[in-house]
Amino acid sequence: MVRSSSRVALKRSCLILNRSARANSYQRYWGADMGEIIAYIAMGTGWTVVMTFGSAAIGIVLGLPMLALAQSRFSAARGIYHAIVHVVRGIPTIVWLFIAFFGVGQLGITLSPVTASLLVLSIIATAYMAEIYRGGIQAVPAGQWEAAGALNLDQFSTLRFIIGPQLFRAVSPSVATQVIGLLKDSALVSTIGVADLVFRAGIMTQYHAHGLYMFGTAGLIYLALSLPIAAFSRNIHARITRRYALA
Repeated sequence: MVRSSSRVALKRSCLILNRSARANSYQRYWGADMGEIIAYIAMGTGWTVVMTFGSAAIGIVLGLPMLALAQSRFSAARGIYHAIVHVVRGIPTIVWLFIAFFGVGQLGITLSPVTASLLVLSIIATAYMAEIYRGGIQAVPAGQWEAAGALNLDQFSTLRFIIGPQLFRAVSPSVATQVIGLLKDSALVSTIGVADLVFRAGIMTQYHAHGLYMFGTAGLIYLALSLPIAAFSRNIHARITRRYALA
């Protein structure tokens, strides 16, 4: 127990020292002009994009087997699904990040800030995507399944030509909203040392004392990232609607 506590304390100390070392290396920006500062903050976009779209991609894929649990005819499987979803969604993202980065160290598992962040955001994305898929399935009228059966379509053809298009049309706005939510949640990874937009804006604020400009710059970059996601979702939704005449 003492060894586990020491390991957690050491990890916290290393995180503080890492922040301090980075801050010292950033002192050369003290006299930098605003253009250089904005460029420095924008360098954090890479990690923000990786965290957002990496976790979204994992969630979109793993949400499907989770949906299978939700649709299972076995009550135990459905119970497991609901338990996982409620636990994941019921605990704040920042608490999950601290559990993954600081807490699991007591179990002898060491995760880097990037690994812990991507793991947590992916788990959260999976839970939310599964719920989105479940809602989409429920939005498809039961008569559509019956009609497919009357046409003697196999399960694959039913999903591809009848249920799939309606499901994608139903869930695409919610999926885009969830991806934008992940984009905003990714700002929390700065709390465990990932050098994303918020982390870099915070560093610049420490040395320039212009938090409005620094975090305003980060906010504008987040906005610039979120708008294309929403536009892409609307485009996909419109294409599916036109193609299958579901408007």
